[in-house]
Amino acid sequence: MQLLQFPGRLLKSLSVSALPATSTLQEIASSQPKGVAKVVLKNGKRQLFKDNGSPMVYSGSVDRIIGRPPPKTGDVVLVADGTEKPIAWGLYNSVSMFCVRLMQLEEEATRDPSCALNMEKLIESRINAAIDLRRRLGIPSASTNAYRLINSEGDRLSGLIVDVFGEIGVIASSAAWVEKYKLEIEACISRIDDIHHIKWRPSVEILKEEGMEATNLKEMHPSTYPKRTKVLENGISYTISMEGQKTGFYADQRENRHFISTISNKQKVLDICCYSGGFSLNACRGGAVHVTGVDTSLPAVELARENVVLNNLDPEKITFLREDATVFMKGALSRNELWDIVILDPPKLAPRKKDLHSASGMYRNLNSLAMQLTKRGGLLMTCSCSGAMTQSGTFLRTLQGAASMAGRKITVIRQAGAACDHPIDPSYPEGTYLSNILLRVL
Repeated sequence: MQLLQFPGRLLKSLSVSALPATSTLQEIASSQPKGVAKVVLKNGKRQLFKDNGSPMVYSGSVDRIIGRPPPKTGDVVLVADGTEKPIAWGLYNSVSMFCVRLMQLEEEATRDPSCALNMEKLIESRINAAIDLRRRLGIPSASTNAYRLINSEGDRLSGLIVDVFGEIGVIASSAAWVEKYKLEIEACISRIDDIHHIKWRPSVEILKEEGMEATNLKEMHPSTYPKRTKVLENGISYTISMEGQKTGFYADQRENRHFISTISNKQKVLDICCYSGGFSLNACRGGAVHVTGVDTSLPAVELARENVVLNNLDPEKITFLREDATVFMKGALSRNELWDIVILDPPKLAPRKKDLHSASGMYRNLNSLAMQLTKRGGLLMTCSCSGAMTQSGTFLRTLQGAASMAGRKITVIRQAGAACDHPIDPSYPEGTYLSNILLRVL
């Protein structure tokens, strides 16, 4: 992947060359012809950002806003402590609970003022850094061209996700500023080697909370990308739909899918909520005697069946069924069926913290059934992609409750999260969402 350089017409450059090398944020802001509004924090809130590094300024942390006219959503603003001394800068939102998404702290901006208060230049710099990180991780490679290029806060571009699927870059926006800088972001992504199409996937409900109107969330080039494409992940080919779930493919489970391929030899494997067959295909490639994949979505099951043919796998050794997960598992129990390895990767059951209580019950019930279908001494790989569940730290306790319901004993063999191209900012634990736990079921 090549590093990016914006064409000059896209950069609304600051006159930073005329500033001293150690210019403060206040001095840089003073050089702006229109000035920069200032968001002043309440007393005692400074350390959340200055010391702890949190990338989000919640509206409840704000004491007042200085600037006439007041800033609009998407505007660059300074963030200041109670004495009105700037400590950072970021992007303002007048209606979101995230009043400011921080982009740089004072020290970083003064150390290298080239990106200070310049969102276009900062976008270029951060995407270049993301490209470089993936390159150092060996992504993409001859065996993998489906990966995450930008992971929101983990790549210091809060609200922006970019997944790359071969020649298609899928941009998922969940912040108003991303929509405002759509042209600049697309210019960056389209200049990356091998990317020939851009697909926008706005998170409509979240963007409504950001003050965006659904009618304004239109793709710039809605007809220029293929509706389906083929990608490689760890040497396995997949047909993916650009109209499918999330961005079209779950690159976050790449390393966990590969792990399944290493433990499936001569095993009978059940893959519940299989989507397009990622875990199933890896199990089959790893030498499983038979794999059964189950999903309630007909388009997903059809994709999974296509992927069997695409990889020249023996159709006698891998079967995909369209059926509700609970209905299938109860039916299998009534038939006294058991598997050596069971994989359970349900959709997000707790999208918000308020859903955690009811979701815990659903996770417990699903896992109890899955444990009962696992041979004694067999393995259950169980997952939660609900950030509320993962961040609560209660998933293991929920699994223990499921084991009690099932009359089984469990031990933890392996705990994992998203693949390495999904970096997490530790100062923003809300970005941690995926739990993948391998259990021995006795």
